[in-house]
Amino acid sequence: MMQQRWNRRKTHLHLLALLFVFFMVFTILHNEHSIRQIHENSDPESHRQDASISFVKPNVLISRNGASEILDRFSKCNGTRDYSGRKVSWSGRKPESNRRKVRSETCDVFSGKWVFDNTSYPLYNESECPYMSDQLACHKHGRTDLRYQYWRWQPHGCNLKKWNIAEMWEKLRGKRLMFVGDSLNRGQWISMVCLLQSVIPADKKSMSPNAPLTIFRAEEYNATIEFLWAPLLVESNSDDPVNHRLDERIIRPDSVLKHSSEWEHADILVFNTYLWWRQGPVKLLWSAEENGACEELDGREAMELVMTTWADWVAARAIPLKKRVFFVTMSPTHLWSREWELESEGNCYDEKTPIELESYWGSGSDQPTMRIVEKVVNKLSSEVTVLNITQLSEYRKDGHPSIYRKFWEELSPQQLSNPASYSDCIHWCLPGVPDVWNELLFHFL
Repeated sequence: MMQQRWNRRKTHLHLLALLFVFFMVFTILHNEHSIRQIHENSDPESHRQDASISFVKPNVLISRNGASEILDRFSKCNGTRDYSGRKVSWSGRKPESNRRKVRSETCDVFSGKWVFDNTSYPLYNESECPYMSDQLACHKHGRTDLRYQYWRWQPHGCNLKKWNIAEMWEKLRGKRLMFVGDSLNRGQWISMVCLLQSVIPADKKSMSPNAPLTIFRAEEYNATIEFLWAPLLVESNSDDPVNHRLDERIIRPDSVLKHSSEWEHADILVFNTYLWWRQGPVKLLWSAEENGACEELDGREAMELVMTTWADWVAARAIPLKKRVFFVTMSPTHLWSREWELESEGNCYDEKTPIELESYWGSGSDQPTMRIVEKVVNKLSSEVTVLNITQLSEYRKDGHPSIYRKFWEELSPQQLSNPASYSDCIHWCLPGVPDVWNELLFHFL
């Protein structure tokens, strides 16, 4: 009898021990889950999806009737409604650390001043580059003051790597270097071609006709320097390199697939986008929208959607394939001389010297947009290099074509009587400022 009573008590003890173990395991797991949730919710970089916001997965190929619908300059919105608030979802890989990798040098090559140097500059002659654009050939179109060609960028406390044509060609041997973006990036592409083409024999180099993708080839290096017209990075109705001045700008904010089908084969990619987002609201036509209805959103918010879509592609394709990716920050405009000369009423017209006030910042550069770029690029780890050309270019009010370029539209007598009224204070003369952008690219390659 005593033995049976002891066995029952022993069984109860075993059950109590098991229950205690289960309780402890449950408590530990529950606490770990709670701690993880607290950590995720307190992490500002964590990817949270608010239940009240609709998220769209980017860069998904959607076809109807067996074919994808491509936007072109004839595309129209089938009605426009208010922006729904939906966002682009991106689950790209997290950075390896909270800080971008720093080169062994401690000097900030983007902080410095312009030094007049008519010994080393210009790095090429305008008239000797057969690929020069009439939009950028200022001397050819009447500019007699050529001091804009002789300024060298001098960082504080260090030097830029000295430009070397032979070394740059060796870096490009067997590779495709592609500039992707708007007319400012096209100017940087033309600059790079002019910087490099002189050492290639005439029968060993060629340029394809102007097209969305334009290619300069150097046979002996088995290399190309290319430009892809994609001013908004994502697919848009402005993707024609010539006929893109449209009353209604329509984009697919969640897809770069049209353009990435071209750029994904390049080895070195140089992206930019900025000015086209400052031209009023844009229409959003989401890829999954079957009825062709658009939403309207202001440019800066639309650009943030697009940068996320671009980052999704870079994280998924460029980084795993070890491509070199560069992003060029905004190119400033100089539309109001009162910003550097109080009470004046002009713009960049007839300006002959750089701005000397260090840390000058004009309204032609939008700092909130810079922060958007920084926020997105920082999530891509250190494998995207930012070429921060904005402030160094801010100083160069003298570097724009102004009236010294080809204008494709006929100018009125009223305009001709007031040169500042039609001055181009957006693009840059060549040789000039974009050559320094390419020296920076060479420095970081």
